[in-house]
Amino acid sequence: MCRRPVVALGAAGALAAAVAGSLWADYGEADPGTATLIGTHVWTMNNDRFGGMSAIEVTPDGKGFVALSDRGGIVAGTFHRDIGGRIIGVDAGPLGVLRGRGDEALTRSRSDSEGLAIGTDGTIWVSFEIAPRLLQYEQMFGPASYLPIPRDFSKMALNGALEALAVAPDGALYTLPEESIRRDGGFPVYRFRDGDWDQPFILPRDGDFLPVGADFGPDGRLYLLERDLGVLGFSMRVRRFVLSGDTIDPGETLLQTDAGTYGNLEGIGVWRDDLGRLRLTMIADNNFKSFLDSRIVEYAVRD
Repeated sequence: MCRRPVVALGAAGALAAAVAGSLWADYGEADPGTATLIGTHVWTMNNDRFGGMSAIEVTPDGKGFVALSDRGGIVAGTFHRDIGGRIIGVDAGPLGVLRGRGDEALTRSRSDSEGLAIGTDGTIWVSFEIAPRLLQYEQMFGPASYLPIPRDFSKMALNGALEALAVAPDGALYTLPEESIRRDGGFPVYRFRDGDWDQPFILPRDGDFLPVGADFGPDGRLYLLERDLGVLGFSMRVRRFVLSGDTIDPGETLLQTDAGTYGNLEGIGVWRDDLGRLRLTMIADNNFKSFLDSRIVEYAVRD
């Protein structure tokens, strides 16, 4: 009577191992630094606040996430994955709104939240574009505390300020504007650590791509999501960089898509899957349009 379940479990385990082995074998053919598409998933919610997803953070095991909209909306949830690790469903909790210092939600004119970073202790930081600044939250739906605002932030373009935000392994925050404020077109990267801001290096502009999302991977490198809007739609690119003190290396391009491939990808989270691969989980901003998708796109990358 007990043999069938044991046999079934054994078969399932063998199948999982075979699938994992097959995926690993296929992936192993790729060179280091080459990104391989894992899959895409269109996320939907029956909530008027849902849409405009501009940032995502993924837990180290790839099961949980926090996503941020560009209207001050924030939500946590879990991914359902198939045996190959592809997202097949999303369970999300309540979609709440970011608050200011008190109990009230941020006003519409000051709620253009674009960048998201979460520390190992659960502290949440959010960067804003229209009114460039960083807010810190000890609880997702709790009151905010305000980080100091560098003078340079006031020079940033009205709709081209702080899209990307990431927290480094040492706890320092890194952010940069979507549009350059420099004559040479480079993007100044700002760092907040030990209560102060500095601007340790410049990210040279490379083509027409603009930075919109960032995350530090479990390998300690900085991953930058960039986009370019052309006649046929959005192209996207992901580059990664090694930071050392006040310097950054030239970086390497992991992937670049043709225009119109996925839509307006704006958020990126980097984690390591069960096969030891780095996963790039990205999310698209549908601009609150019903005919556009809040699509989640995942790639795997070999170290």
